Amino acid sequence: MRLTLHQLRLLLAVSREGSVTRAAQRLHLTQPTLSGQLRQLSEQVGLPLFERVGRRLHLTTAGDAVVGAAQRVEQELENLDETLAELRGDVVGRLRLAVVSTAETFIPRLLGDFRRERPAVEVSLVVLNRDAVVRRLADNLDDLYIMSRPPEVPVVVATPFLSNPLVVIAPTHHALAGRIDIAVRALEDEEFVLREQGSGTRQAAEHFFAAHDMALRPRLELGSNEAVKQAVAGGLGLSVLSAHALAHAADEGIAVLQVVDTPVMSQWQVVYPAGKRLSPLAAAFLRFLQARAPELNRTAQARLTAARR
Repeated sequence: MRLTLHQLRLLLAVSREGSVTRAAQRLHLTQPTLSGQLRQLSEQVGLPLFERVGRRLHLTTAGDAVVGAAQRVEQELENLDETLAELRGDVVGRLRLAVVSTAETFIPRLLGDFRRERPAVEVSLVVLNRDAVVRRLADNLDDLYIMSRPPEVPVVVATPFLSNPLVVIAPTHHALAGRIDIAVRALEDEEFVLREQGSGTRQAAEHFFAAHDMALRPRLELGSNEAVKQAVAGGLGLSVLSAHALAHAADEGIAVLQVVDTPVMSQWQVVYPAGKRLSPLAAAFLRFLQARAPELNRTAQARLTAARR
């Protein structure tokens, strides 16, 4: 069996599009030409690679095995391109990142700085909730994943690079705003605006209050930090958020409460599947994040100090 790179790329295109017609359009081929190539590939394999259910093509078990091999070949070729470019002194390639939505306050800016240093680099950034990022991690769809609480399954390599201080926030007109050394028990009757179930921020908040023999009283569950901040500013409850999300807290009508034992400290971490070999570009971005972390930590501390005044 002698499969060619061209055949494997055609197969990948069809599997990703779920349609021969759409794949042919994307590849600038005629549909009969692409169909003929797929028939030839199936004959070489000796098994059908697709089955049609309704209007959509689905991979057979054999097709899934060949596509998996094709994806690994594609990744190895991309890694080879990047390695050769690095040896030539170039920095090129595509960096694929998936990050939890809480990190959207600083990751896009860092990516902009990274690209200014390496203009030939292409970046694909996906911002999702934690559960969706963990699913992408399990499927190995990206080069790196950024979150504060790595999953136990699948097994991963996790590299902390930045502190993630979590603080209790309230509307500026709240009775506790401006007070110091607020006991955690003083929040017992307060209602909270929380991130969705599974969020790293939510998990950290629940663990913190459980450690003080308290349970959070959720009033709202929202899917983004911006929505949480707007709800808190509107008087719908308190919340727990990362200091990195509080660049303009006072202007947004938000106060950081000086609760005893806060901030709750966690770490932003760069995560990837155990056993995965990082591409030179992904390794370079990890080093870039580690180099920029001290500056980001200082910025977060300054924001926290300003918000507590």
